[in-house]
Amino acid sequence: MTETKQANRRQQHITIVSETFPPEINGVANTLRYLCQGLMQRGHRVTVIRPRQQHERKGDFASAGSALFTREHLVTGLPLPGYADLRFGIARINHLKKLLTTDRPDAIYVATQGPLGVAATFAARRIGVPVSSGFHTNFHSYSRYYGVGVLERLLCLYGRWFHNRTAITLVPTRKMQQTTRAMGIPITGLWSRGVDCHRFTPHKRDNALRESWGLQTNDRAILYVGRLAPEKNLRMAVACFERIRGLHPQARFILVGDGPLRHQLAERHPDYVFCGTQRGDDLARHFASGDLFLFPSKTDTFGNVVLEAMASGLGVVSFDDAAAAEHIRNGENGMKVPLDRDEAYVDSALRLADQPTLLNRIRTQARLDALEQSWNSQIEQFEHLVLNQTAKAGYHALNKQSVSLL
Repeated sequence: MTETKQANRRQQHITIVSETFPPEINGVANTLRYLCQGLMQRGHRVTVIRPRQQHERKGDFASAGSALFTREHLVTGLPLPGYADLRFGIARINHLKKLLTTDRPDAIYVATQGPLGVAATFAARRIGVPVSSGFHTNFHSYSRYYGVGVLERLLCLYGRWFHNRTAITLVPTRKMQQTTRAMGIPITGLWSRGVDCHRFTPHKRDNALRESWGLQTNDRAILYVGRLAPEKNLRMAVACFERIRGLHPQARFILVGDGPLRHQLAERHPDYVFCGTQRGDDLARHFASGDLFLFPSKTDTFGNVVLEAMASGLGVVSFDDAAAAEHIRNGENGMKVPLDRDEAYVDSALRLADQPTLLNRIRTQARLDALEQSWNSQIEQFEHLVLNQTAKAGYHALNKQSVSLL
């Protein structure tokens, strides 16, 4: 790249619109943290528009978030049904239009498809600013886990309607690209995820932490990291651990995270170790102090924790979906099974628990492969898709296109 092109790149102003943002703990917020950091480090100017978070007061995150954005605009936040700890944003289109006109960005990336994302998309279209969107969450798949499965088709139609009003929709895996196209979202770009291998590393294994879990040197720590919620298929994780413990009584199940199922799980399984939400280096210590990592979800669009577990040198057991479909080679750097093979999932975990040599080989290879998944390459791909590809996607033609909901 020439010096002239580098200079032009550094002049770009990107506005990120999201219903969730650090320090909230979830895959979208985690991805946006690295995205914003990466864009700032590459010389771009970043503006963030997001809801005010629960219990947040003015200025609470100004200094903490200074490395993530140049400017920030907060809008009203209301609790998200089923996710009371998260908010969705409410903003008038004209208000957002005024913000975007006053400090006009070169491109807008809408990370979430809630009311704030819709308002920002319409505001941007009115003033002719290119808009890209991200398909970060399978909300239509989540509906069946919350007793409202009848809404799944309606949510699919809504997703189609929303994403077809942006120039391009970024998806994290090839399989998700096929899924969104089947939903009727034809213009997509592949934007995967990276992992911070300096933070997530086997060197942060903490024997004192393992002892606090009740483990001896050769005992197995079976780890789960993520939201304790129905859509994460924790039933499978519990069934899997109980089978492991039947053969290895000293194994312990370590759950890192919080959510609506925590109280129920703790009541039914008081011997499980519930570590709550962990952040930063504390989270990295918990990862590195495990042995097997269970990722039983069948609804995640990616699952950043899979790469974090690999970087930490764990034996990952997953279904052949999301991040695992892209990054795990069965029997080499982890274990993965078809989505409809629940028993095979348990068998894979038992195999790793029973075969220390295989487990150690897989853990070593997982770390080596994770070292190849840098965020730098993903930020560069984001630049290409959002700053360059938007115009190529025919944004102005798309503005005039009538997109039918049905």
